[in-house]
Amino acid sequence: MTIGDITPKKERKSRRSKHVVDDTAPLLPKRQDEDAGYDEFNGASFTGAVFNLSTTIVGAGIMALPATMKVLGLILGIAMIIFMAFLTDASIEFLLRFSRAGKTTSYGSLMGDAFGKYGRIFLQICVLVNNIGVLIVYMIIIGDVLSGTSSSGVHHAGVLEGWFGEHWWNGRTFVLIVTTLGIFSPLACFKRIDSLRFTSALSVALAVVFLVITVGIAIIKLISGTIMMPRLLPDVTDLTSFWRLFTVVPVLVTAYICHYNVHSIDNELEDSTQIKPVVRTALALCSTVYIMTSFLGFLLFGDSTLDDVLANFDTDLGIPYGSLLNDAVRVSYAAHLMLVFPIVFYPLRLNMDGLLFPSARPLALSNMRFAFTTVGLITLIFLGANFIPSIWDAFQFTGATAAVCLGFIFPAAATLK
Repeated sequence: MTIGDITPKKERKSRRSKHVVDDTAPLLPKRQDEDAGYDEFNGASFTGAVFNLSTTIVGAGIMALPATMKVLGLILGIAMIIFMAFLTDASIEFLLRFSRAGKTTSYGSLMGDAFGKYGRIFLQICVLVNNIGVLIVYMIIIGDVLSGTSSSGVHHAGVLEGWFGEHWWNGRTFVLIVTTLGIFSPLACFKRIDSLRFTSALSVALAVVFLVITVGIAIIKLISGTIMMPRLLPDVTDLTSFWRLFTVVPVLVTAYICHYNVHSIDNELEDSTQIKPVVRTALALCSTVYIMTSFLGFLLFGDSTLDDVLANFDTDLGIPYGSLLNDAVRVSYAAHLMLVFPIVFYPLRLNMDGLLFPSARPLALSNMRFAFTTVGLITLIFLGANFIPSIWDAFQFTGATAAVCLGFIFPAAATLK
């Protein structure tokens, strides 16, 4: 089956009626030749698209959001989360509107139309920096959860260390090797993003499990009267504490970055008119999860909240079955991040290939390029996770550079152009 064999339906804008505008666009795995084996794929569903976009959004950033409450206070912190959701919706609206107007079907081709070859290359570099940084954060958190961390100066035991004691096989490096080879690598081998819809649904379910358990812990501690009143406003006493307020901006920006996957999800939708409802549904879902996680995390731990709030769940909660609940919270979210990994890796691989081989045939048709690009990127992410000490450091860098460009500067620049 080829694109020319398909007759578009008149009553709706089907993905099957779309055509490839720029074969070199890195974010455009549109429709492959016969040997790609996609003949049975008739387009992604609304639900699958929502799950994929939600999984792109809700990643490691959620674990750093309670720490932003420690800086901003509850009122300002929650207000900023809601504000960033509306700002993200507006920037994605700009991307989609001008992509339709210019008949472009990827973020890369939109930037290429607006700013030429160098605009597209700059976008690709930003996607590489952002996604590599985010995936390194995922691995750091998984290492923290399973093997423990001492980044704050105090050792917080990991789940495996708590269960079995300290051994060579539950050390950070070995655990990440096993996770990379056994989970990340197989999931990264899918060539179509809609193939990940079931793992995306499971990852969202695991995030909800994490949230439900955290709500239960907070309710029990509230009833027992062991929770202090959280700080509602930022504590600004001098110029240093004032400037510290701005350190949360990169974290908030990174929390909503999903722009690099919007076109890929839109391209696979059976009905492309559904993309705006997909985006708004995903943003509403993720904002709710963000607000509840930030509120509950700061409520439970107050000014002792760590940069990665999961590391706080190794302490005595002072409630029945506290140790079991601690492990359930950490394991459920670590499993969530393992399933989010391939969703963020998908556009990373496409952009790396587009940057290195701009004139080559689609990546999905070249098994050699696909394999080498996948192995190279996963190796780079693994090495970064073993040498970068804290997720806050990674968020500060990616959020202040590539993420803000992808989420807000590029859409606004393309609109003005």
